[in-house]
Amino acid sequence: MTELPIDQREYNRKLIAEFRANGRRLEDRPLLLLTTVGRKSGQARTTPMMYIRVDERMYVIASNAGAVSDPDWFRNLVAGPAVTVEAEGEEFPATARPVADEDRPVLWTRICERYPFFTDHQNGVERKIPVVELIRQL
Repeated sequence: MTELPIDQREYNRKLIAEFRANGRRLEDRPLLLLTTVGRKSGQARTTPMMYIRVDERMYVIASNAGAVSDPDWFRNLVAGPAVTVEAEGEEFPATARPVADEDRPVLWTRICERYPFFTDHQNGVERKIPVVELIRQL
């Protein structure tokens, strides 16, 4: 499992501030901010994460750095798929759609070819790591 900073909330707070201060982009990695609505609290929750483009579609991976459980942001978007995405210099509403089981294998292979650490994450857990498409709303 990947090591996370000791104070993940503080790390995320600083990363979010840096990302927004730099025009909603960072040069060194494909990063986005995903805002979901807390399934219990009803409050907006913003999480920085890597995204992947495949065939012009935008995806995020709910690997939770190889943890045994799905990340909170994933459980939030399952409960309420209307999300806000900040990426590539802009902010837009989107619908988060977990990729169907029948579509996942080919997509997962393509993702892992580009980012092999996701293979390590999957091999370290029994759950099937969800892949989520972020569909821009007009």
